[in-house]
Amino acid sequence: MIAADDRIVRASTRETIELHFLSFVYGLYLIVRRFLRWIWDPKKFFMLQQRDQPPPCLVDNSLGTHSYVKIKGVKFHYVEAGDKSKPLVLLLHGFPDCWLTWRKQIPCLAEHYRVVAIDLKGFGDSDKPLNKRSYKVEILINELKQFILTLGVKTCNIIGHDLGGLLGWYMVTLHRDIVYKFVAISSPHPNFYWNRVSGNSALDRKWIHFSRLPFLPEIDALKEDLSIINDIFQHLQISQDSTEKSYVEAYKYAFSRKEDWTGPINYYRNLQFTKLNIDSGEQIDNKTLLLVGNMDPFVTIESIIQSAEHVEVSRVKIISEAQHFPHQEKSDAVNKAIIKFLIGTTNLTPSKTPAKSLVSSWLGSLSNTVKYGNQMIDAMHKRTNDIVNVLPNKALYLGQTTSYFPKFSASSIVSGNSQFIVSGKNKQSTAPIIGPNPNITGGSQGWM
Repeated sequence: MIAADDRIVRASTRETIELHFLSFVYGLYLIVRRFLRWIWDPKKFFMLQQRDQPPPCLVDNSLGTHSYVKIKGVKFHYVEAGDKSKPLVLLLHGFPDCWLTWRKQIPCLAEHYRVVAIDLKGFGDSDKPLNKRSYKVEILINELKQFILTLGVKTCNIIGHDLGGLLGWYMVTLHRDIVYKFVAISSPHPNFYWNRVSGNSALDRKWIHFSRLPFLPEIDALKEDLSIINDIFQHLQISQDSTEKSYVEAYKYAFSRKEDWTGPINYYRNLQFTKLNIDSGEQIDNKTLLLVGNMDPFVTIESIIQSAEHVEVSRVKIISEAQHFPHQEKSDAVNKAIIKFLIGTTNLTPSKTPAKSLVSSWLGSLSNTVKYGNQMIDAMHKRTNDIVNVLPNKALYLGQTTSYFPKFSASSIVSGNSQFIVSGKNKQSTAPIIGPNPNITGGSQGWM
């Protein structure tokens, strides 16, 4: 077993110089764009509504009890629900977010578990140190470890979304004895995380490089009355539910000041320079579920599949018609997937009865990942020492799983200890998809 400190790899001098150069280039690009927008409408550009009172949803006790704890001088706010005698589920939110992101998961999970949704350091009602060094990965992970122990438990399940999932990856790698099961939502492995971003998102690669600059990203985030919140939480903007729309104001309140952005952006300024040592070939042996929306503008499905390669026992579930916040957009499907993973067991052997509509379901849910099909098969060869070769003519079988989710048909690619599940609505088809891939010639090829 490699020592914990050896598992964290720093960017080389060349990589560091390259990252700083890209920060300068993309920073200059975005500054010019913002300057032109300011010239076009200066009044709108600097508009920022004053928000002094927290929206009721941020202080409401209906989801759980609001509590605080200090870890090495840093105050953490968290919301707790469920029976304290039951196993702990720790919920880690993403960027820019807070504990409220789990509003649709807390009641469901609290029926079976003790649930704690934390405001990460720098977010929400937790302390917001401005010092960049306070957000080094070693400090962040050690604080999370101490937070778990402070709750009076030695092990827990971790569910993380986006940035929270990234921290979860570090926790399950560096402190695997503390984490029982791990669920990563829209969050690739740290070694693929910063290359995950597709080109048409509010937090695209240009913004990620820009975020490493001092001061400017915080000021930029406040422009046009926090329009970045509108861009990121578009699913709330277009919701027919007035309650869901009100959460946009809650997020704007939580990020209404410059100092509300410094801590969260400091995660970006630090974590981009670290990765995990995977050269040893040692895999994460904690059971892991990877969830991602098939329309996620921030995360590529390829990066999620690549992440599964570094887990001994993993499942990948793709949520149909969901973007970057599947736990909010398709909460029923996500909740069922999480409960099934945490509590139940799933047969990893595909049914021999062909699933209907696999052409439609597969193409509908994975239309943006067709080009990665061969890579997925290669990865399966690598993970299973060519056990996939037992399939006749190296065919890829897509079979219907045994009622994994009542409201969804589920197509599975199963190989060894990995299960890839695609959710989608039932349609009609007359024949199963069974056939060889002409590009597969055997061997243990991968994309790494």
